[in-house]
Amino acid sequence: MKNLLAATAATAIMAGSAFAGGHAKEVKLGVILGFTGPIESLTPSMADGAELAMKEVTDSGLLLDSATVSSVRADSTCVDAGAANAAAERLITADKVDGIVGADCSGVTGSILTNVALPNGTVMVSPSATSPGLSHGNNEDNGLFFRTSPSDARQGVVITQILLDQGIKEVAVTYTNNDYGKGLSDAFQAAYEAAGGSVTINTAHEDGKADYSAEVASLASAGGDRLVVAGYVDQGGSGIVRAALDSGAFDTFHFPDGMISAKLLENFGTEIDGSSGAHPSPSDELSEAFANHVGGAFDSSSPFTPESYDAAALIMLAMQAANSKDSADYKGKVMDVANAPGEKIGVGELAKALQIIKDGGEVDYVGATGVELIGPGEAAGNYREINFDGGKDNTAGFR
Repeated sequence: MKNLLAATAATAIMAGSAFAGGHAKEVKLGVILGFTGPIESLTPSMADGAELAMKEVTDSGLLLDSATVSSVRADSTCVDAGAANAAAERLITADKVDGIVGADCSGVTGSILTNVALPNGTVMVSPSATSPGLSHGNNEDNGLFFRTSPSDARQGVVITQILLDQGIKEVAVTYTNNDYGKGLSDAFQAAYEAAGGSVTINTAHEDGKADYSAEVASLASAGGDRLVVAGYVDQGGSGIVRAALDSGAFDTFHFPDGMISAKLLENFGTEIDGSSGAHPSPSDELSEAFANHVGGAFDSSSPFTPESYDAAALIMLAMQAANSKDSADYKGKVMDVANAPGEKIGVGELAKALQIIKDGGEVDYVGATGVELIGPGEAAGNYREINFDGGKDNTAGFR
């Protein structure tokens, strides 16, 4: 699949020049994700998901003037705003992308939006930036920013429900010291305490450290029935868990979305049995449909991978609805194609959607995750609840 996608991109780069009115024989979409950094184990599948949608549209020959769609990848690093801004600037000014899938982590996403996308008038659809601080109104982001994952204000409520349903009424919280971690930990604490739970400590940890014993000692001193780790699986989050297990400070945890990946099980296996977790995810029915469409080419169940497919799909359908690849023209169509009224469009049905729009009809894009955008540009969201048992992450249900 990767070779095929690369070949598609190479073919697209040799395609013809742009025409008037935002039409083109080539559409370029930037895919800016943390290919290095604290979630690097998640981003390859995310990019593959976005590029699968691009290939599907290219193969249909129905977008605008039978345009091919190519992907231009760039590294957000997830944590270095300067590097992320520079990468996004290159996408727009050098690579001439027509829209951006990304970024991934909330801090760099907000920085790119403010410093690059807004000044250049470029649409961004993030599959995974979940900070409540990104819930801008249209006047603040000029209608350019959307996301296919729900805000962490919603995740805070979901974590609260999971823990209280399991009888966990007192927890300690540690979070990665950035916009994502702080936003999620604050949202969770507010929801949990409002529902009658008690947070014994809510404290930051820095990524990149070799030893987290001091942080774990503080968490252990405060106590709690479970440790909520709002961190990154490829960075300090796993360091905190290892130190907690080795010291005996905590033996069960709750893992929010930044911690959920195959890497978590690889790192800890049965050591985290009895723990809980959650991440934005489609229903079983939608997950199965996406898996069938992917056909084993990459890990369709990896967090934010279906959301990445949907992010790319929304951009391309909005272009078709506007009859233009210019952000200024199609930004106002994203909400239209994402929501009712219109014919419901599932995963793998992008050609059908493009034809309906071309014929003057309307679509209601459901996609891989049950897309529903609430104003402005926010995903309503659905979460997969996980329990860890036998060294596996088992689906407990959806919320």
